[in-house]
Amino acid sequence: MNPSFIRVNLWLNRVGPFVGLLLVIGIFSLLMDTPARFLSPNNLRIVLSQTVIVAIGAIGMTLIIISGGIDLAVGSTIALTGVVTALGINAGMPPSIALLSGILVGGLVGVVNGLVITRLKVVPFIATLGMLGVGRGVAKWLANQQTVNMPGTWLNELLVMFPNPAWLLVAPGVWIAIVLAVLAAVVLRNTVFGRRVFALGSNEAAARACGIATDRLKVWIYALAGLLFGLAGVMQMSRLRQGDPTVAAGSELDIIAAVVIGGGSLNGGEGTILGSMIGALIMAFLRNGCQQVGWPNYIQEIIIGAIIVVAVAIDRWRSARS
Repeated sequence: MNPSFIRVNLWLNRVGPFVGLLLVIGIFSLLMDTPARFLSPNNLRIVLSQTVIVAIGAIGMTLIIISGGIDLAVGSTIALTGVVTALGINAGMPPSIALLSGILVGGLVGVVNGLVITRLKVVPFIATLGMLGVGRGVAKWLANQQTVNMPGTWLNELLVMFPNPAWLLVAPGVWIAIVLAVLAAVVLRNTVFGRRVFALGSNEAAARACGIATDRLKVWIYALAGLLFGLAGVMQMSRLRQGDPTVAAGSELDIIAAVVIGGGSLNGGEGTILGSMIGALIMAFLRNGCQQVGWPNYIQEIIIGAIIVVAVAIDRWRSARS
């Protein structure tokens, strides 16, 4: 391979997401009558709070995409775990136990996805597409097809714009997302598990020939991602202050887009947690900017869809050149 192309490819992977973020911020600043409002501390707090759900989901999706998989059931998992957590609080569980139950349900969904993919040999796209319907249906069944209201607890304060204590500066959920991102980045870069995830996505047959139990590894990856999706569901419940079985429909697009924009390859074997976090910020600034400019929701969806197509096209072009 041409050494100059390798250098350009590495530069694009590392710098591209940051350039994209600056472009989004710059474009919307120019479109607004008062650019200072878009970049004000209050709006930045709002954007960071809005980023949390996609960011936590993107950490899990990064693991899956690097391994060569995909998960289309993220939105349903978020809805299901939010409902489970709200029902747990209504049943008298301590908030911490309700939180844990929601996260574990997300992990259980991930395990089921992993087993269907490895034992039944169903491709990830179809397996998780089926789980998308199953998860949403179970959420509606548990919630009796209505929102689950609950009493106020500290779980409701995870995504508040003005946190208490004030020295936190941003919502507690933002700090949780940052800590999880750092931990995930360390695991991917500095552990045997992380190297095996990259090996699995780069060449599954070669990974198996090297003695890696690829099926077991896939189950672990989907389970860990499911735990993160479960936490994202708790964050969604915190934002709404209720469990809603219809929420997060289509959020898988934002999460997958964040990973792909951040340099993750749908072919597997490539991706970084930092890039995915920048991608999540791009999606949050994009939606926030559209709302402040006054563009309707369908314009946001068109833009996001176009961004996904362009990001995947660039990824395919890089793969073809390499």
